Amino acid sequence: MEMKAFEGIDKNELSMIEVAHAILEQRDRGDIIEFSDLVNAIQNYLGKADSEIRDVLPQFYTDLNIDGSFISLGDNRWGLRGWYPIDSIDEEVSGVDEDEESKPRRKKRKKVNAFLGSDDDAIDYNDDDPEDSELIEHDDDLYDDEEEDEEDEAKEIKEYTSDLSEIGADHDVDDEDEVPEGVEDDLTIIEDDDLFADDEDEDEE
Repeated sequence: MEMKAFEGIDKNELSMIEVAHAILEQRDRGDIIEFSDLVNAIQNYLGKADSEIRDVLPQFYTDLNIDGSFISLGDNRWGLRGWYPIDSIDEEVSGVDEDEESKPRRKKRKKVNAFLGSDDDAIDYNDDDPEDSELIEHDDDLYDDEEEDEEDEAKEIKEYTSDLSEIGADHDVDDEDEVPEGVEDDLTIIEDDDLFADDEDEDEE
C-alpha cells in the first residue's frame, strides 16, 4: 500500500493515528472500516512486528477515541468525522442501527495480526461454551434420575398391590366368621339342661 501523503517521509516517524487518517482518506466517502481491519492495514503499511503493534494498541485505541478527526459508527466501526455534517451524524448512526435491525448481518471473524498468528489461534465467540454444554448435560441427568425414581416408585407400588392380592388382603372378609361348608351340619348344639343333668348324675354316684 502506497500513500501519496507520506511520500518522502520515513515510515518510522509516522504515528498510527496519522496512518489511520490517511487510510480512511483514501477510501470512498462514507466507506467505514472495522477497527481490526484498520489496525491490520496500519501494521501492513508500517511493516511493524506483531509485538510492536501489541504494545501500542491500547494507546492507539485511546487516541482514536479522543481524536476529533474520527467517529465511531457502532460495532467498533470507524470513519472520518469530516464525512458527515454535524446535523447528519445522529441520522447516520441511527441509519446504521436500523439497517442492523432490518437485515441480520453475520459477523465475520475479524483478526488483528498482532494477536492472532493463524486461523487455528482464532477464538470464535459464537461457538458454544463447553461449560454450557456440561450444564445442559448435568440438567438432563437430573431429569433422567427423577424419571427413573418415579418409575421405580410406580413399580414398587404395583408389586406391593400384587402381594396384597395374593394373600387376600384386598378382600373384605372376616376370617373369624368364615366357616367351611359342611362343618355346621356336624356340630351338635348342647343345651344348658343337659349340662346340669350330667353334673347331678356324677354327684349321685
